Amino acid sequence: MGTRRAVVTGASSGIGEASVRALRATGWDVVGVARRADRLETLEKETGAVAFAADLTRQEDVDALAEYLAETGDVHALIQVAGGARGTDRIEDGDPADWQWMFDINVLSAQRLVAALLPQLRQAATADGHADLLFVTSTAADTPYPGGGGYNAAKAGEAMIAHVLRLELNGEPIRVIEVAPGMVQTEEFTLNRLGGDRDAADRVYEGVQDPLTAGDVADVVAYSLNLPGHVNLDLITMRPVAQSAQHLLARGPLRVRGGLQ
Repeated sequence: MGTRRAVVTGASSGIGEASVRALRATGWDVVGVARRADRLETLEKETGAVAFAADLTRQEDVDALAEYLAETGDVHALIQVAGGARGTDRIEDGDPADWQWMFDINVLSAQRLVAALLPQLRQAATADGHADLLFVTSTAADTPYPGGGGYNAAKAGEAMIAHVLRLELNGEPIRVIEVAPGMVQTEEFTLNRLGGDRDAADRVYEGVQDPLTAGDVADVVAYSLNLPGHVNLDLITMRPVAQSAQHLLARGPLRVRGGLQ
């Protein structure tokens, strides 16, 4: 079996960019996909990944990506990282336009990509033994919290794509993997969610010892894909130690309680 090739979406920043780097470091060929061509070009120069600029909410861009991939080699893995959140309003105060955007980028983009690339993944699985679909969702997919209604709904929808695909693809050598991170501190996610308010974004992480990083998640992504082809990690939930649950977050240094014997 030769070098495997992965398509990583959301590759211009955060977990997507880190996943490109982690996969390249473990020997994969990678096509990094995102809207921002300038950032992709920098990533291409630094890692040797191939850059493909596309807006995954546009069917014509997804079709162009599928055509490019078909012309340039096999596709062994799709890593769907592209997504995002807008706003922290209560449901009664939410902006339907924000909800629509979250559904488009988190759910419909995933469906478009699967529909477009599954034939190529099947072809690679036939030739090389297996292929992979990996979705980076969120703990928000199954844990509701006030102000998270739109994002909860969107990530739950994306997670259901993974759950249903695992059933629909039963009997085929195609793994379906979901990585669901909790608190991850990246350069853009919370800043974008809060409309560019840097002070508010910084307060989200204030006092939290060692939130997850994009690299932490990317390492789990690469580990999952590099396991033997018969091993499927259905769902990996990962959080920083300081975040015991969606609603329970320790701020301040982590300390052992009680006396030492």
